[in-house]
Amino acid sequence: MDFDGFLSALFVGLVVGGLGRLVVPGRQAIGCLFTILIGIVGAVAGTAIARAADVSWWLFVLALQVAVAALGVAVVAASLRGWRRPPKMLR
Repeated sequence: MDFDGFLSALFVGLVVGGLGRLVVPGRQAIGCLFTILIGIVGAVAGTAIARAADVSWWLFVLALQVAVAALGVAVVAASLRGWRRPPKMLR
């Protein structure tokens, strides 16, 4: 991947990750870097799913990318929920 492709992946990941985070209700305990990383993975996975389904309509691809990123944000936020809390016997 060249530098332009890397920058565009970061930008798309930022946008798709932010949109995916907005779609998930409630407060997520993940930072901006996780959001961007999940957005990049969501953008790549959404594009791969759209290509496998032979869909090239950009609005559908974007909606699919946001849906995959929202699912990723929900899974990561749920897996990190309570991770920073001490055990009950130490509280």
